[in-house]
Amino acid sequence: MRFELIPHPSTVPNPPFTLWASAERSAAFGETATLNLWFGVSAPIGRFLVDPPAEAPARRNELWQRTCFECFLKEAGQVAYQEWNFAPSGDWQAYRFAAEREGMAPSEVASPPYVRTEDNMTWWGLGATLSIPADRRFNLGLSAVIEEADGRRSYWALHHPGPEPDFHHPDCFVAKLA
Repeated sequence: MRFELIPHPSTVPNPPFTLWASAERSAAFGETATLNLWFGVSAPIGRFLVDPPAEAPARRNELWQRTCFECFLKEAGQVAYQEWNFAPSGDWQAYRFAAEREGMAPSEVASPPYVRTEDNMTWWGLGATLSIPADRRFNLGLSAVIEEADGRRSYWALHHPGPEPDFHHPDCFVAKLA
C-alpha cells in the first residue's frame, strides 16, 4: 500500500517537496510477520539535516528531534498502541502506550529493525523492516519530522486533525494493515 503524507499546515516547506510511504506485511513465519516500510522524499538529501550512517546502529531516545520517520501501530479495536522511530543513521526506538500519550514505556523487541537509507541524487528514502504479530489486524499511522539544512522543520502525516502537529492523536491512525 502506498500513501501520500502531507505537511502540517503550519509547517509547509518552501520550496515544496513531497513525501510518500509504503507499508507491506509479508507472509507469516509462525507467530510473526514482517512489516516492510518505505518513506521517500522528493528532494536531494543535501537539502536536509541527515545524520550519516552509524557504525553500530542502536536503540536511542529522542530521534524525533531531528529528521525521523515514524510508524504507529494500533491493534484494531484497542486504545493501546506502539510507536516506532527510525533515523537515517540507522538508529531506532520503539515505545508502547496504554492510551493516547499515556503509559509510555520502551517496547519489548525480540530483534531490532533493519533500517537503511538510499540516496538517489534527486530524491532519497528510508526503509525499515520489523517483526509484528502475524495474527492481528492493525490501524497504522505513518509520519515524519523533516529538518532542513537551514533548521526549518516540517511535520508530515497521513492526516492532521488539529491546529498543532500531533502524531499520537487517534484520528492519525487512518491506514488499515490487513
